[in-house]
Amino acid sequence: MRAGDGQEVTTDDTEIVSALRRALADRVGKERFELWFGASIRLDLADGVLTIGTPSRFFLDWLRSNFRRQIESACTAVLGTCPTLEFGIDPTLPDPHAGNADDKCPARAPSAGLKVVGAENPPDKPAKRQGSNGSTRRRFADFESFVTGQSNRLARVSAEMVTQSPGQFSPLLIHGPSGVGKTHLLESVWTAVRRARSQTTAVYLSAEQFTSFYVEAVRGSGLPSFRRKYRGVGMLLIDDLQFFRGKRSTLVELLYTVDTLLRAGRQVVFAADRAPSELSELGPELTTRLESGMVCRIDSPDFPTRLGIVEQMARRLKLKVPKNVQQFVASRLTGHTRELSGALCRLQATSESLDQPITPGLAEEALAEMIRHSSRALRLPDIQKAVCEVFGLDPSSLQSGRKAKRVSHPRMLAMWLARKHTRAALSEIGHFFGRRSHSTVISAQRRVDGWIATSSNVELPDQSWNVDDAIRQVERQLLAG
Repeated sequence: MRAGDGQEVTTDDTEIVSALRRALADRVGKERFELWFGASIRLDLADGVLTIGTPSRFFLDWLRSNFRRQIESACTAVLGTCPTLEFGIDPTLPDPHAGNADDKCPARAPSAGLKVVGAENPPDKPAKRQGSNGSTRRRFADFESFVTGQSNRLARVSAEMVTQSPGQFSPLLIHGPSGVGKTHLLESVWTAVRRARSQTTAVYLSAEQFTSFYVEAVRGSGLPSFRRKYRGVGMLLIDDLQFFRGKRSTLVELLYTVDTLLRAGRQVVFAADRAPSELSELGPELTTRLESGMVCRIDSPDFPTRLGIVEQMARRLKLKVPKNVQQFVASRLTGHTRELSGALCRLQATSESLDQPITPGLAEEALAEMIRHSSRALRLPDIQKAVCEVFGLDPSSLQSGRKAKRVSHPRMLAMWLARKHTRAALSEIGHFFGRRSHSTVISAQRRVDGWIATSSNVELPDQSWNVDDAIRQVERQLLAG
């Protein structure tokens, strides 16, 4: 049989691997091939999966980051298609770069043979550290760096409990708005399990990663390998659960994966931006399983928690921030953790650029714009006013019973924005916009989420607007108001 580059290919896996090596050498050059793919790398092809064995995590990360495209190209040239690629660590292989690697990132050492690591590496986040060779290394969050307060105490305790007794509260769902610490807690669970239970395989990834790996497995005929990897773990942690909305085939695969793990008494941990009752688009099967476990909400941090976060961030930045300035920042910026982080970064930059110490006066001047945008608590009348001013509507129309699209679409946008920018309950929002039920508000939120996902146009009084443009104009009006 012949493939793309005219190379002779037999069904013997050994000859196929030899052909792959030759094709790869042609693409990366002889010297680079000998350096990175010589005796240090083992290629195994079986059941539509090409496993790339590497001697260390440094080697694995380097190949996956710098040579994946060339490997895929060589596979396509030799096989006519690209199989599923799995990178793994085999400590029996010689490592010519052993002196350069920094392999201190948490990982369970293989007991024997090849240890496939794949998605057991959490997704990249801002927090990183430098390896000894200058390369950037992933740094995971832990419980020690999580500031606990009234708004997140239940979630923190529940997260610690699943690390001590995996499977006792499964699944665990942590939900809340953006920037309140959901990802931090999931990373902390992962870290604690890897430290205390080295024999437990814990996999942490985002919903987007799970979807991408599943699609890759389907296209590469690697579903058996995919299922073995995720249904055989001791603990599965998935962030941004709401990302699965509308992805039917992936949701079916996720549901079977969750069922397999729950039947085996394994621990499943999810994070989402909303409660199970508001995730109905994921299907009743999954939402009922979420509700059967432990559900914890994290709210925006209160003042003592914000103050603790500011103190911790200042220490991490090695920034001298007087106590009264820390209190000023925590009291005036009442949103999410990222806002506090941004404030300290701005203070640091302002202090260094002016060559002045951080004082209350400097903080007031440097953070004036941030405080102006953060301090004004938005109310339902503010949302109504902004929507009506941007789209030229009479204020009473949003509270009327009119069902024409030019009124109902702005009303749904207003309800969606109320959910995003206010802390009003569903029933309160529904009552304000025409004495409607809370289910009407949920339905409106789903409709707008669907428009956003498909970048649809919405019917507004003056014209048809792209939904993203419409939301952006209203939010600009809210900030200006």
